[in-house]
Amino acid sequence: MTIKRNIILPIVLIAIVVMFGSCSSTKNVAYFQNSDTVSLEQSKGLYDARIMPKDLLTITVSTLDDAAAAPFNLTVPTTYSEATNSVTSQPKLQSYLVDNNGDIVFPKVGRVHLGGLTKSEAEKVIEDKIKPYMSETENPIVTVRMSNYKFAVMGEVARAGVYTAANEKTSILEALAQAGDLTIYGVRDNVKLIREDATGQKTIHVLNLNDARLINSPYYYLQQNDIVYVEPNKVKAQNSNIGSMTTLWFSATSILISLTSLLYNILN
Repeated sequence: MTIKRNIILPIVLIAIVVMFGSCSSTKNVAYFQNSDTVSLEQSKGLYDARIMPKDLLTITVSTLDDAAAAPFNLTVPTTYSEATNSVTSQPKLQSYLVDNNGDIVFPKVGRVHLGGLTKSEAEKVIEDKIKPYMSETENPIVTVRMSNYKFAVMGEVARAGVYTAANEKTSILEALAQAGDLTIYGVRDNVKLIREDATGQKTIHVLNLNDARLINSPYYYLQQNDIVYVEPNKVKAQNSNIGSMTTLWFSATSILISLTSLLYNILN
């Protein structure tokens, strides 16, 4: 009887340790665990993306007289589609690439500095630049859109890839949602955000999805060309190192269970 207890007791203890270990690990899965204790006053205010070098802008000028706006709405007559292997004659508005100094070259007015400005600020600058080329009765409306506002999500997510933000405003949660959310192996309290500023300086910021204070973070909203990386937890890292030894471990575990069962039946 004593021998039987000496065999069964360690097995029971191991099972208890595994059970409690699993329960404790689930505490790191839920987002915003302290949301009931966090003040969101700092999150007030609407986010506006700022124009940066290498941004591709689409600029539309609207006036009562179409002829007055025509010189500023340049079009590209033909475009080639690699997806359909065809050429279309549908006109497309000319896009403007922001250079490393934050400038574009706009029709008639020449070089215009837009780097660091929000869309509404850029629209006002362009509006002031083109007014001298129109009659005093014209009140032009300028619309600026970012054509290449994209970000990348990689690591332990369901669908890693490069995504485009249609409205130039994407939070870290929306970015992860587009990528299918984190897998169960993703580390939620150590998500890396790699960002490049207007001077080309790269920085890495750590985001904790478990902490509701993330909403107050200056990195809650992504900038164009941000990279989000979700690292794997220890379980996934260990599993990736097993490789060809997986079958051997499973076989050894199966043999150990069989021997334990056999000894239990013999001593019972």
